[in-house]
Amino acid sequence: MNKFFDKPWFYKIIALLAATLLVIYIDTTQHGYFTQGEQTTSQQTATKKVTISVPLQVSVNTDRYYVTGYPEKVKMTLSGASALVTSTQNTQNFRVYIDLTKLSVGKHTIKVKVTNLNKQLAYSINPQKITVNIQRRKSRSLPVQIEYNKNAVPDAYKIGTAKADPSVVSVTGAKSEVNQINKIIAKVVLPTNTTKTFEQQVMLVAEDKKGSQLNVVINPLAVNVKIPITLPKKTVKIKLNPKNESSDKVYSLTAETTSVTIYGKSSALKKIKELDTDVDLKNVTSSQTKKIKLKLPDGVIKASEEVVDVKVTVANSAQSSS
Repeated sequence: MNKFFDKPWFYKIIALLAATLLVIYIDTTQHGYFTQGEQTTSQQTATKKVTISVPLQVSVNTDRYYVTGYPEKVKMTLSGASALVTSTQNTQNFRVYIDLTKLSVGKHTIKVKVTNLNKQLAYSINPQKITVNIQRRKSRSLPVQIEYNKNAVPDAYKIGTAKADPSVVSVTGAKSEVNQINKIIAKVVLPTNTTKTFEQQVMLVAEDKKGSQLNVVINPLAVNVKIPITLPKKTVKIKLNPKNESSDKVYSLTAETTSVTIYGKSSALKKIKELDTDVDLKNVTSSQTKKIKLKLPDGVIKASEEVVDVKVTVANSAQSSS
């Protein structure tokens, strides 16, 4: 057996196997290294394409001119290295604008421009061109008028003077538009059967004489509107009227509550001097306290008291005469 290992060809075979394994190892590790490097490079150079919505800025002398017709935002498509596109999309550290500084009054079609965008990125804008209308700027201060549906308030209730806070607003726009303003309106929609003072923030609109809305900027755009709604009231004395008295009895009536506040239409309240209240004395033979429900006249919706206590003192007519 030892002679077998002493053979020269045995060591040659062992050396050949070791060399083969070494070559395979080196080739495998080197190939793996280059594959990994290719993946990293691929991630760094991969391209990405996104479409985002960006604000459109307008370069113009706002002290002199008022511009209409341009959108608040435009669509922008970016493409390039994935990491750069993602960073630009998140930061949006570039500017999309139209330059009107050298244009005069009138309609113009102007190209949308981009500045401060990384030159390694490709981009496109939609729309590429925008038509704007440049007009002389004008400002006015105008009072706020309030319109509301009065039929939502029941007849008996009184509607006070509606007020807006602030009551005067500033209006700015193209001179041609501002000159057409007939009124600044706060339109209020009262809920059906509104019986309490109504208060709400209301958006304002500018209208011309025909009732068409005008394209102007109102500052502030909304005001606080308060519409006082109350129910007229009046305090009157209670007049007790005995009914169905017995002829052989003498009655004395005293109400623990001598006056009451009644609520209703102003026209109805003016006619009421006192509240007539009937006290039925049928079958009343001894002194007692009766609860009497108040009967409300026409036009009166409610009273501060629905029921009053009436003290009834009874005496025989013979005793009274003696």
